[in-house]
Amino acid sequence: MIENRPILNIVSHVVLIFGVLIVALPIWITFVAATHDPVRMTQAPIPMLPGGYFWENFKQTLFGGGLSGTETAPVWRMLLNSLFMALMISFGKIAISLLSAFAIVYFKFPFRMGFFWLIFITLMLPVEVRILPTFEVVADLGMLNSYWGLSIPLIASATATFMFRQVFLTIPDEMLESARIDGAGPMRFFWDILIPLSRTNIAALFVILFIYGWNQYLWPLLITTETDMTTIVMSIKQMLEAAEQSPQWNIIMMTALLAMIPPVFVVVAMQRLFVQGLTETDK
Repeated sequence: MIENRPILNIVSHVVLIFGVLIVALPIWITFVAATHDPVRMTQAPIPMLPGGYFWENFKQTLFGGGLSGTETAPVWRMLLNSLFMALMISFGKIAISLLSAFAIVYFKFPFRMGFFWLIFITLMLPVEVRILPTFEVVADLGMLNSYWGLSIPLIASATATFMFRQVFLTIPDEMLESARIDGAGPMRFFWDILIPLSRTNIAALFVILFIYGWNQYLWPLLITTETDMTTIVMSIKQMLEAAEQSPQWNIIMMTALLAMIPPVFVVVAMQRLFVQGLTETDK
């Protein structure tokens, strides 16, 4: 039985609305700043209502030269670089983690669990810890200023391997026996049974990994020396530094607004599968 407590409901909604306002206020200020001219954004107080320069700032930022005084690639190119990097990291991590979890769970070979724990221990070695040897390897392989150099060192994922291993362990052994009786080989069992049953978990992991790849800053900063390979997160930082000499906050905020669109689109488009993938505990 659910008790009706009007006062508690009112307090809960007030707290929820207050939290939403706190989270949404910086986004609103970013949007408002992207709709004004540069002169208005240098005057106090900061405007809280949209202006009439949205499309002008949009075209100047996305298809123009971006912020004057900075040596960066066009914003559309930086968005494309970040998109390629995020997609390569997401698909690469999911593919490698699925195959490694499949091998650990369904194949019996010497030191099987030892290899799993070696993979799991790498959680204690993030990119920041091993960044110098990783950079040297990438440089020796000639992958500087390339999408491969941006993505391959970030593809291996112990977290995703552990997650898919736990998912595969919940699948009844009867399914494996049935597949064997029907004459299905290991890869047929993998594609026709394991992948469909892991669909929601793959979607949830894809959302997390896409945002992880999109928000990368330190690794692209080290691996890229050409402006054509600059990512959008790097460019925002460079624009903020250049704003001290050329305070074009309308361009900076429009760039930040454009940088938010792909992650938001991925989360909204895959929201249902994302929630199911995080909440499902059995098959």
